[in-house]
Amino acid sequence: MQLFQRQYSEAGEALIILHGLFGNQANWSPHARELADTYRVHALDLRNHGASPWGDSHTYADMAQDLVDTLDHLGLARVHVIGHSMGGKAAMQLAFRAPERVGKLILVDIAPVAYPDERFAPLEGMLAVDTASLRSRAEADRRLAEYVDDKAVRDFLLTNLQREGDGYAWRCNLPVLAQYYPRIKGRPEPMGRFEAPALFIRGGESSYVLNEHRTVIDATFPNARIETIPGTGHWLHSEKPRELLTLVREFLAE
Repeated sequence: MQLFQRQYSEAGEALIILHGLFGNQANWSPHARELADTYRVHALDLRNHGASPWGDSHTYADMAQDLVDTLDHLGLARVHVIGHSMGGKAAMQLAFRAPERVGKLILVDIAPVAYPDERFAPLEGMLAVDTASLRSRAEADRRLAEYVDDKAVRDFLLTNLQREGDGYAWRCNLPVLAQYYPRIKGRPEPMGRFEAPALFIRGGESSYVLNEHRTVIDATFPNARIETIPGTGHWLHSEKPRELLTLVREFLAE
């Protein structure tokens, strides 16, 4: 599978950016444009998201293979990788599988652990929207609001809703993502060890990278460090993009 990608620059060391669940490459376009002054930046849509092909499974092994295929297609032998949330775990799986293809690894608010397989309101809300009878985006927002209070999160989810004929459709493969959600919450499989430098950036108000995760981080990424951006949650790249970019630039320049 060759993933859809947008290239922002031609010169410099290659850097790929991977979005999280229900995201797409456009979520990171401001960051990609900023980093393109120094790096050859490619922002990708992961399988079953955005403009990339759909598949009937959605494991981290699948996503790592997609990344290898796409890097081969682009002629990129070795890249730095930024991955947020699900995209971070896909980046980990790539690093475990093909460490020679990864220079430095930046994991944004995600750890190499399995998270509790609990109720996920955004997914439930998206599944509750009857796209076949939907007549407006406002109607979809009202339906989502029954599950998701935060308007910013609803707006993010609705970036996946697109016109199709006289109605609407999700541009992510929602049935497969729902089926594989327990595995998305899981850890990369198989686990491995990545010896090159890695940077974990966590939100100060997020619970995705906890101090208790340090043991498994040290075991799998022995040359890693953790930085915290105070006052941010899981979507810290949209909450405090300047602080995030400063950490990314400093780490890549070391």
